[in-house]
Amino acid sequence: MIRFLARRLAQAVVILLGVTVVTFALAFLIPADPARMIAGRAATVETVASIRHQLGLDQPIPVQYARYLGRLAQGDLGRSYAQKTEVVELIGSRLPATLLLLAGAIFCELAIGLPAGIFAATRRGRFADRAVMTLSFVGVSAPQFVVGLLLLYVFAYLLGLFPLSGYGGLEHLVLPALTLGLAGGGFYSRMTRASMVGVLGQDYIRTARAKGVAETGVVLRHGLRNAILPIVAMIGIDIGLFMSGAVVVESVFGWPGIGQLAWQAIQRVDIPIMMGVTLTAATAIVLGNVIADLATALIDPRIRLN
Repeated sequence: MIRFLARRLAQAVVILLGVTVVTFALAFLIPADPARMIAGRAATVETVASIRHQLGLDQPIPVQYARYLGRLAQGDLGRSYAQKTEVVELIGSRLPATLLLLAGAIFCELAIGLPAGIFAATRRGRFADRAVMTLSFVGVSAPQFVVGLLLLYVFAYLLGLFPLSGYGGLEHLVLPALTLGLAGGGFYSRMTRASMVGVLGQDYIRTARAKGVAETGVVLRHGLRNAILPIVAMIGIDIGLFMSGAVVVESVFGWPGIGQLAWQAIQRVDIPIMMGVTLTAATAIVLGNVIADLATALIDPRIRLN
């Protein structure tokens, strides 16, 4: 276990270093000048040049990147160009909302996807199987902003069951988490079905049935336990995706998370925030994959942590 964690930590450092290189390069390929955005359209050339000098943007890119790595080694993600606040503080203030939405979305997608996938797999080739797979395809394909607006219109505006926007209690979480969960649920239902179909055809499943084990026990205890391994691995990836990829949903529901912060930074060409959010999401993906590997080994002890 210690060797596994040490190896994965070393890999994580290399991956995150690569993320910083790519993000830093892409940030400077943006055809917009952060200094001009800060100074305003009416600012003089001298004012823009002064701001560029203050921000260190007049230095060669390798020098800027080296300075960035030096600050990063000290836990400093830089200072927002537009908000004049430390990026660590901005991300930290948005992190609780993002983690809450992440937990709600993962719960929704699993609560939708796992039962639907099991239901379809146990009725392979029947009408119920085709119906579930069709609905899952619709869930995966539907644009999230359309799903979000539709849920808002029906359950918040017409029925008044939930608030139209905001962040606070459980009533604020249901609709945005469900919007993310519907797409994920469609994906997980298809993955669960495919994995379950393969497992339910194995010899040990036929042996369990021959011994008189109840069908529910065969499906859940013997089938799902082996079919769930690729699903656990995907959850680790979802952790990182939801950390920064829920921009549309956060915008629709006015959810003050990291995704909304990233979108605002893109509009303002606020490079420190853009890089800080990207690095945070990459770190979440790496940690999520490590947790998924550990969970997979716990579910199936035959798997070695290599």
